[in-house]
Amino acid sequence: MARIKIDMPDHYAFSTEIPVRISDVNYGGHLGNDAVLSMVHEARIRYLSYYHYTELDVEGAGIIMTDSAIVYLAEGFHGDIVQIDIALGDFNKYGCDIYYLLSNKKTGKEIAHAKTGIVFFNYDERKVIPVPEKFKAVIQKEA
Repeated sequence: MARIKIDMPDHYAFSTEIPVRISDVNYGGHLGNDAVLSMVHEARIRYLSYYHYTELDVEGAGIIMTDSAIVYLAEGFHGDIVQIDIALGDFNKYGCDIYYLLSNKKTGKEIAHAKTGIVFFNYDERKVIPVPEKFKAVIQKEA
C-alpha cells in the first residue's frame, strides 16, 4: 500500500500549544491517533478565533471538513507540550486546505504532519458556497 505524503508549506501564519493529556494517551503509552485529530481540531478553532471567526461564522459562512490526512512521525507522551503550526493553501472556488505541523515544544522533534480540506457552507440552505473574498484577503495577507 502506498504511504500518504503531505507536502508541508515552508511558512506558517499561526502557532498554538496543546499539552498531551492522560486521556490523549492510548494503550501503547503514547499519543493516540484519535487524539491527534482532536488536537488538530482544537488548533483550527484557535486559529479561526485569532481572526475573530468560528467554524459556523467565517464572514457569514460556515465551514465543513471534507477530508483529513495525518502522517505520524514520532511519539508524543503524557505531559508533552505539542506545538501546532498552521498554514492555509491550495485555495479553490469553494475552499482550501489547512496544514498542521505538530512538534514537541521541548525537543523540536516533529510528531505529525496533518492536512484537512475545508469547504465553505451555508447551513441555512444546506449547500456549498464560494470562499468569502474578505476571508481570503485576510489570510493571504498573513501568508
